[in-house]
Amino acid sequence: MRILFIGTGDIGLPSLEWLLYTPKHKVVAVVTQPDKPAGRKLVLTPPQVKVRAQAAGIPVLQPEKIRHAVEELKAYDADVAVVVAYGQILPRSVLDVPKLACLNIHASLLPKYRGASPIQATIREGDAETGVTIMHMDEGLDTGDILLMDRVTIEPSDTGGTLHDKLALAAPASLEEALDLIASGPAPRKPQENDYATHCGKLKREDGRLDWTRSAVELERLIRAYNPWPGTFTLLPGSGEKPAPLKVHRAHVIPEAETCPAPGTIVNSDPKTGLIIATGSGLLALDEVQAEGGKKLPAGDFLRGKPLEVGTVLG
Repeated sequence: MRILFIGTGDIGLPSLEWLLYTPKHKVVAVVTQPDKPAGRKLVLTPPQVKVRAQAAGIPVLQPEKIRHAVEELKAYDADVAVVVAYGQILPRSVLDVPKLACLNIHASLLPKYRGASPIQATIREGDAETGVTIMHMDEGLDTGDILLMDRVTIEPSDTGGTLHDKLALAAPASLEEALDLIASGPAPRKPQENDYATHCGKLKREDGRLDWTRSAVELERLIRAYNPWPGTFTLLPGSGEKPAPLKVHRAHVIPEAETCPAPGTIVNSDPKTGLIIATGSGLLALDEVQAEGGKKLPAGDFLRGKPLEVGTVLG
């Protein structure tokens, strides 16, 4: 079949790669977001989806608003549009462009975690599994009928980054099955149970600020969920200075710990035994941290260079 690929995020790269190499289908064009400034020097940077498509000689479109490119999209005579992490809700005029279906690859078991950050949400909430959902798109936010779902186990060590990669690599097999069902037609359509829907919005850096009144278990999950984006941090108090952020990259719960000090209080600060913080319930050991402008370090190495006093309360 003739495939129009619409996506921007790196999670779609394995699916695009499979589409480019399978003899079953032909990618006729790729639609992605415009190049954007990136890094400290704000260098104009293309999405990796664009880079890969151009390397394969595939036409690339980058409209500011996809609704303005409908006539151009129609010219590619696509049978199916495959959409993954594009960054815009598609209007009806775009959904009607492909002849057979407009399919979305979503990184959760819908209707749970509709929205922009399902991977982080599922770790943050302590779920044991997530998965890839292929759905028929409608004009809502991840509300279309489900074609199929494939489940993926969440390991206790998974971060937002590792789970992103697992789901990205699982998606091509799901997509292949979905396109086979479309080709043999009519493909399954199971309406979502809207009463069970949950939503997760786009994350901001401030969402990663650690609230020490929460339990150690919740904070450990949050640290894993938001690694690498948006990251988590706390504030080190300064003597008459603006509090300095301390990024937290890894942590673990100290089991069966009874917390007495106020949440956020440093209860252990030793290069040999670690950096341990009181929470709303239990103790949390910070394993890997990073000072502003510094390198990512094991907590013991960080304390050798910047000792912190027991009893200090983190913000």
